[in-house]
Amino acid sequence: MPRKYDSPERFLKPDPKYDSKLVSKFINSLMYSGKKNAARKVFYDCMELIVKKTSGEDPLEVFNQAINNIKPAVEVRSKRVGGATYQVPIEVKRARQQNLAFRWLLEISRGRKGRPMAECLADELLQAYNREGATITKRENTHKMADANKMNAHFAW
Repeated sequence: MPRKYDSPERFLKPDPKYDSKLVSKFINSLMYSGKKNAARKVFYDCMELIVKKTSGEDPLEVFNQAINNIKPAVEVRSKRVGGATYQVPIEVKRARQQNLAFRWLLEISRGRKGRPMAECLADELLQAYNREGATITKRENTHKMADANKMNAHFAW
């Protein structure tokens, strides 16, 4: 029986095709209404498109590097002190970094209309792999906000 403080990652099975827990976790984030097979199809089609567009590069390596490029190191949180609210820069824990990277990637890919999701996701992953695109801009903006508010760091809890 799992203990209360066990991480859900501990019980996550690796993806059948790439044998990666990160891919399995991403597919779960991509999934809508419990339709895991549809999410898998979108992800695998995306990986095939990456292979075609990079002329044979390992798609799993592209995916892992893109996620690592998107992960934010710091973010700002609101902290109320007295009557004022301050934006306080906080280091982001590893699990939240991954969660934010997935969320931003999916949000931006879903926002691109007019093409299949696999194509949008492949384009955004390739741009993130090359350190460009909307997800990298979002990460840079988060870092800039934290840097601009570093004078409030002493309010950190």
